[in-house]
Amino acid sequence: MSIIATEQVSHSFHDKWLFTNLHFALNKGDRIALVGINGTGKSTLLKILAEQIVPTTGKVVKERGIKVGFLSQEPSFKGLETVNDFIYSSDNQQQQLIKAYETLLNSDEIDHHKLAQLTDQLSAMEAWEYEHNIKTILNRLQISDFTQSIDSLSGGQKKRLSLAKLLIDEPDVYILDEPTNHLDIETIEWLEKLLVTGNKTVLLVTHDRYFLDNVCTEIRELDKGQLHSYKGNYTYFLEKKSEREAIDAVAVEKAQNLLRRELEWMRRQPQARGTKSKARIEAFYDLEKKSKSGTKTENVKLSVKMSRQGSKILELENISKSFQEKTVIDRFSYTFKKGDRIGLAGKNGSGKSTFLNIISLGIVPDSGNVAVGETTKFGYYKQEGLTFNPSDRVLDIVKNVADFIEMANGDVITASQLLTLFLFPPEKQHTFVEKLSGGEKKRLQLMRVLMSNPNFLILDEPSNDLDIDTLNVLEDFLENYGGVLVLVSHDRYLIDKLTDQLFIFEQGGNLTIHNGNYADYRSEVEELSRIEKAKSPLPLLKDSASKTEKKKLSYKEQREYETLEKEIVEIETLIRQQTEILNTINDHEQLTAIASDIEKLQKDLDQKSERWLVLAEYI
Repeated sequence: MSIIATEQVSHSFHDKWLFTNLHFALNKGDRIALVGINGTGKSTLLKILAEQIVPTTGKVVKERGIKVGFLSQEPSFKGLETVNDFIYSSDNQQQQLIKAYETLLNSDEIDHHKLAQLTDQLSAMEAWEYEHNIKTILNRLQISDFTQSIDSLSGGQKKRLSLAKLLIDEPDVYILDEPTNHLDIETIEWLEKLLVTGNKTVLLVTHDRYFLDNVCTEIRELDKGQLHSYKGNYTYFLEKKSEREAIDAVAVEKAQNLLRRELEWMRRQPQARGTKSKARIEAFYDLEKKSKSGTKTENVKLSVKMSRQGSKILELENISKSFQEKTVIDRFSYTFKKGDRIGLAGKNGSGKSTFLNIISLGIVPDSGNVAVGETTKFGYYKQEGLTFNPSDRVLDIVKNVADFIEMANGDVITASQLLTLFLFPPEKQHTFVEKLSGGEKKRLQLMRVLMSNPNFLILDEPSNDLDIDTLNVLEDFLENYGGVLVLVSHDRYLIDKLTDQLFIFEQGGNLTIHNGNYADYRSEVEELSRIEKAKSPLPLLKDSASKTEKKKLSYKEQREYETLEKEIVEIETLIRQQTEILNTINDHEQLTAIASDIEKLQKDLDQKSERWLVLAEYI
């Protein structure tokens, strides 16, 4: 039975119908990914389900008491001033107690009498585990300054703050629009584990294929206003989608052949047709519609000329950079070579964007030298997004760079023709840029970077907000790109596919070079970790005192953690099944027996969950 669903929902945007009479339902425990090209209405559908916007027609129905958590691409903090105001809800007693407790602990002078009162209240409400969960979430998402003004936060910090609040509130339904944007890879891996634990109901839009495969068990594609469902992972979806499109193509071809015959019949008929012909006339118009439904799906075509590259490309000699006494790069040297394909890895704030700005001559290092070759031509795709005036139209964005562009094969095309190749048809080229979807703006920004024919391409989080189809085309282009590629991305699939060398940003500005992609690096780190554990095995965690001392799990504890994950899911399934049986019987003895079983299962679940949380701290 659905816990949230749409009823004949239709929605138009800028006089264009995104979908009509759409039915979309979520059952408890579903973990669904919504995919589709940019501009099809994925984010709009999420907002409708989360009741952030009202559909043009139709409505959303949900089970009584269901709490929906929504993560928007652009979170709103209206009426809230500080991080503290947002994190702790005024109508949640436990959260307000925890807020008072944390505020008191961080004050210059601690009122021990008040502290004792708060401690007793937290114990009475059994809120200590909740307090521990909140701290874990905030630490993972790098939120530490609770007095900071929300207005002073960057876009990435606001997205992480919004995600933290959603996870803390533990809603019945998680609706997430690009949840991995602005997260580092370690945090994404932690979020994956969190979402698959506890039979959560999840609906998400993501471009991250590893995240999609690890979290979701079903994929729904929104294509030309229609929904197509596929049980399984992304690879299975691609196979089945290909089969569906082949079947559709055959059906459309048959319809087009039949249409030619029916069109001839329509032309032969007199203007005043008899009633016997009405059904055939109606069938003709249905057939005409079907014959046009198979319009070939277009793909972005990335094919631009690369500027000639000389022997000297870029040399870094002992460069260092610090901000407010924090060193992010310390005496790093490297000589870039033809064909270099380098990925940058490290936590948020570790210095990756600073490094990109230094090598592209955007900022000057505190010390050291940056020498750029005479023929080196940078193309820098920045994650900040496209800058434009409200009066700019799509065609203006391209013409501001050039009216004519040379392609890889030597052809010279107009700005309008290039836009068409990037799936901006003529009617859209005169649209105001501000009316484009987030993904369409990113696609336009990418096009502007590539049309300058760079031979040194710098991509800072290129996958944010791009649909997976466009990403696949970008990957194919970059695999055959002959210049130097430097890539920052939290998308592990993208890093693995496109790079063969990593620059690892560590604490203290230490920057190390790893030969291989991210998957190779993770395997190496895990292998070194296993060797270290074998040399000095750590004791099992027994109490809270050991939490502050322990840093990593032993092999035995790792196995225990994995086993607990499976056992928790099994127990939750048993509780749900027993509860369903409980609601269908009337016999008093059976009711008592089943209720007793549920109580035992719940105690077992609480114990295992508590142990899992302790171990999860060190994963």
